[in-house]
Amino acid sequence: MVRRSNRKDPDVLRRQLVELLVNFEQHLAESDLRAQVLELVSANHLLRDMGSSLMGDDHARSASKRIILYLQKHVGEVIHGDEIMVVAGISEYARRVRELRVQGGWVILTGVTVAQIRRNAEDYDREDLADLPKMRTDEYLLQFADPDKEAAHRWHLANDIRKTRNTSVLKKILLFLRENVGTVVSGEELRYVAGNKSEWARRTRELRTDHGWPVATKSNGRPDLLIGTYILERDQQTPPHDRAIKDNVRRAVFMRDHYTCKFEECGWSRKLWNPDDPRHLEVHHIHHYAEGGSNEAENLITYCNICHDVVHRK
Repeated sequence: MVRRSNRKDPDVLRRQLVELLVNFEQHLAESDLRAQVLELVSANHLLRDMGSSLMGDDHARSASKRIILYLQKHVGEVIHGDEIMVVAGISEYARRVRELRVQGGWVILTGVTVAQIRRNAEDYDREDLADLPKMRTDEYLLQFADPDKEAAHRWHLANDIRKTRNTSVLKKILLFLRENVGTVVSGEELRYVAGNKSEWARRTRELRTDHGWPVATKSNGRPDLLIGTYILERDQQTPPHDRAIKDNVRRAVFMRDHYTCKFEECGWSRKLWNPDDPRHLEVHHIHHYAEGGSNEAENLITYCNICHDVVHRK
């Protein structure tokens, strides 16, 4: 059974620990190995009690509450796992962090996910990757001071999908994105859906580049997004010839056109987005691909999906 922290006045605990360590000199000289180990167990318990007692807030009675209170004091800062272990007062702090994400909707970035995003760097511009915090695998970062109210529902859905047997990682990610069309989801959620398999980032990119699903990132059509977040903008695949456009070319076209629809007098951009008009940006071939038009930036132009559909209907 996991030992619960015994929260007291930190200075009282400090004096108890000092007394124990002073007396340990005699144990080293006279006691057998097991007696020495048992004394150190007591010292370890006192250290954990001190750590959990540092969070003097009366509401910080549980390890999870102490962890989130500590992270809230350092929003946007990289926090080492050892720090969280100290304030939590327990060794299984990683499970508590996961529960905060899954059950509470707290947007906590882990070093594991950051490392996997970096390994799939082609999904982002170098400038965007420079904004990604440098984190070790045993570090954490709370991105927002308040929880995402909808995240708990998404995590419940993700848990059901990840348990689906005989289904590939790519299909699980696609199912999750299609259940959340138009909603920003985190890399942590996609990694969880994929059963924590490191291929999740590569598979998410393949949904856009190989299968034509409009999965946008900060570097691919949605500069307003945080790096490491994704959104399926429409539950519809693009035509096969559009899937041959490389990500770096697509990015260059969006940037050249200032992320604005260039069809006649439209001028739509993300600044005009609202829930009743959930548009997104696409690229259109000026000289049609079917007639020999290339996939180079010079032959591409930015349209919103509404105008793009109008053009193709004509």
